[in-house]
Amino acid sequence: MDTTLSLRQKALKINLAKKFYGTFAEIGAGQEVARHFFQAGGSSGSIAKTISAYDMTFSDSIYGKEPSGRYVSQSRLLKMLEKEFLLLQERLGDTRGRDHAFFVFADTVAALNFKKTNEAHGWLGMRFQSTPGAEISDVVIHVRMFDPQNLMQQDALGIMGLNLAYASLFLQHDPEAFIRSLMDHLDASRVEINFIRFGGHAFKDIDNRLMNLQLLKEGYTQAIMFDENGEVVLANDLLYKKDVLVVRGSYRPPTLVSFDMVKAGLSNFAKDIGKRPEEIVTISEITISTLKAEAGAVTKEDFLARVDLMCTMGQKVLITNYPQYYKLASYFAKLNVPHLGLVLGIYNFQQIFTEEYANVEGGILAALGQLFRDYVKVYIYPYKSEAGQIETMANLKVPKEFDHLFAHLKGMKQIDDVAEFNKDILHIYSSKVLQMIVNNEPGWEEMVPPSVAKAINDKCLFGHPCFLRAP
Repeated sequence: MDTTLSLRQKALKINLAKKFYGTFAEIGAGQEVARHFFQAGGSSGSIAKTISAYDMTFSDSIYGKEPSGRYVSQSRLLKMLEKEFLLLQERLGDTRGRDHAFFVFADTVAALNFKKTNEAHGWLGMRFQSTPGAEISDVVIHVRMFDPQNLMQQDALGIMGLNLAYASLFLQHDPEAFIRSLMDHLDASRVEINFIRFGGHAFKDIDNRLMNLQLLKEGYTQAIMFDENGEVVLANDLLYKKDVLVVRGSYRPPTLVSFDMVKAGLSNFAKDIGKRPEEIVTISEITISTLKAEAGAVTKEDFLARVDLMCTMGQKVLITNYPQYYKLASYFAKLNVPHLGLVLGIYNFQQIFTEEYANVEGGILAALGQLFRDYVKVYIYPYKSEAGQIETMANLKVPKEFDHLFAHLKGMKQIDDVAEFNKDILHIYSSKVLQMIVNNEPGWEEMVPPSVAKAINDKCLFGHPCFLRAP
């Protein structure tokens, strides 16, 4: 039985609660969220003010100018929340503030323009008190809207904003239910939520990395990103029009080979595109399917361990739902990345030439066409067999029917071996290191960076049997 409240029921529950009072500040797509509260009835019980500073000059005079010039931004949203909440406290603190918890809903949105040439997206947020006079709490989300018409996007935005307001006021103690409720009466064909950040008093025990992982697990987005500090970031803000090198791996655990793939791949890529290494954004990428396949389920501890260890080594981390590389290439195409480098191990590269890989109309040829775009170059990191033979492109085997295609890609210089790799560490495999850790075998510490070894030993990561330590 579906127990999801209707949109009107959600708005009415807030309006009639007689304990919430606040402001709606909406820029860019009309006052679609406030409209739900007015239409539900009883809005005088919850709404202090609605405002839409649509004109840029008016907006600047109220909230201040944006140094970046970007008005659909997290920075602008936070200024709106800050300004409007202060006004509530200043003007109503001595009256309504005694028996009402204040809130501000705000959004700044770029809906589809008349010519349909822009990316439709927006920032939405709630600042609120759990109880009258309590410390403030915040929730901020970023959404992308896919409806083909402006009016439909406005409708979706109104629904999303109402869901966010309701969840903030009634579901703050259950963050997973909070996130699931954001898509009530919507689906992923209309809206993507690709960033969420909780903060403040009500969410002091919440780990935002896990909350963004929840977005990925629920299918509300296909990728989440963390910077070198382990903070959740919006990929578009960090990668837009930047040259990017991506190294896919399991990183369970990160080994010396993992970081040599980044180092050697970056050196090759920088030379090929004529840039300095520091001008290129390097990313360690893990697919959620890899997380599931290796751990049986996406456990919080395993996920956080991988992210923490990679960030400790100065890496940005991308978690995606793109098991096929051509989907990963398409993801970066939407970010207008000028040059994309992909560093693959030989086994992963060989998977590209299998029918299981090409989950796309047109089969393998269509998938390869989407992967090997003009701005994409793939680098093959060598493999050392148990017999001691180093495998590179020179002795790489692909299915016979693709020999000519493989030769064409090599001739076009869209595939190349990674040069300047460290031959002395090719005997290291993550699976072997993991087995040694679990079995408490000596020697694995020399196969990973010192900081990684210390963290695994200190925190008992990846199944390390710490209980076997001598007292």
